[in-house]
Amino acid sequence: MTNALVEAIESPEAAEGDFRSLPLPESYRAAVLFRDEQDMFENIPVMDRAPIKSLHVREVPVPEVGPGEALVAVMASSVNYNSVWSSIFAPIPTFTFLERYGRLSPLTKRHDLPYHVIGSDLAGVVLRTGPGVRKWKPGDKVVAHCLSVELESADGHDDTMLDPEQRIWGFETNFGGLAELALVKSNQLMPKPIHLSWEEAAAPGLVNSTAYRQLVSRNGAGMKPGDNVLIWGAGGGLGSYATQLALVGGATPICVVSSPRKAEICRAMGAEAIIDRSAEDYKFWKDEHTQDPREWKRFGKRIRELTGGEDVDIVFEHPGRETFGASVYVTRKGGTIVTCASTSGYTHEYDNRYLWMSLKRIVGSHFANYREAWEANRLIVKGKIHPTLSRTYPLAEVGQAVEDVHRNRHLGKVGVLCLAAAEGKGIEDAELRGRHIGAINRFRAG
Repeated sequence: MTNALVEAIESPEAAEGDFRSLPLPESYRAAVLFRDEQDMFENIPVMDRAPIKSLHVREVPVPEVGPGEALVAVMASSVNYNSVWSSIFAPIPTFTFLERYGRLSPLTKRHDLPYHVIGSDLAGVVLRTGPGVRKWKPGDKVVAHCLSVELESADGHDDTMLDPEQRIWGFETNFGGLAELALVKSNQLMPKPIHLSWEEAAAPGLVNSTAYRQLVSRNGAGMKPGDNVLIWGAGGGLGSYATQLALVGGATPICVVSSPRKAEICRAMGAEAIIDRSAEDYKFWKDEHTQDPREWKRFGKRIRELTGGEDVDIVFEHPGRETFGASVYVTRKGGTIVTCASTSGYTHEYDNRYLWMSLKRIVGSHFANYREAWEANRLIVKGKIHPTLSRTYPLAEVGQAVEDVHRNRHLGKVGVLCLAAAEGKGIEDAELRGRHIGAINRFRAG
């Protein structure tokens, strides 16, 4: 079945009926975690846990397609930090999420299994749709965002991220994208950018949408032209999209990186104000319990040197504990610290005098709603924002791919080929691609 499916996907003549007529297999290959191994890293520090030991590639049964859902043949996927958190069972094992989801209804009970197929990005082709799906059909080439919502509560109908049953697909639900097949809700689907290969198209979804909501959306910082935006980890998977969004939106990114290599990448994206925190040796903590405000001041002085004496309007925060005190301090009076994730620790400490007396705001931001994800993907489709893919692994080596992200050995995003046999497949608009080829390959060259 796999060969016939890939042949149909790669055939320009294949139509909806061809995909409907392809029989579904009984099983497919997927990156899985096992419930009976969720305690394997007990008493081991988080940074010493090894995803390569917990992630397995196994054959699993094809799930039933329910109302409002779509089964997608996954050509490529990518690794996000939630893939790392899943694989090291931190802060809690994801099986806790699956159990909770499984209690909602007989349909969601499908997700509560002894194994968890992880992954929150994909690029591929729709194979089947469930009852009630009208917009998408078999044969459609798609990417998926990772917001899964039930929308039975009024709370979610102004901003779907506020739905009480909002979850991240492939992290808090099963049947994720690091696999040959994936099960999604139809309102997760978006059109695949036709000038990108499968692996390139799979890379932006989660991080580009997250950065869009954090920076651009009224639900985040509401960035405007002329803003100074401090971007932590600007050469990484999330920060690289924040940097591009700032540049496209007429703002000035101040890019914080951890190496000359990542500084070079930021310059290639068009950023001019760059701080290599390793080279300049910023140490915001004197010890495990005590921050050093003198370092905040030194950092703020450096920012003003790069901005012509101005403080930052927005801080794009995601490291968390290690940097949060400095982030609050360096933000201008009336400015905004917008935060998602906490890769260095969830307990944030800051001096509240610099927040309340300077009328600053802290805004929590988590992924994006469908509209925000669609607009973020539209920028990719139009060639305004580009994938930051640096390396691609085959599905068989997904453990190593996640390990690289956990150890911060990567630039930008790390991709995973699923049904695609090689890189470079799936490109339909060579002319548009040619106009942006340098930007598309920027992180590969780095």
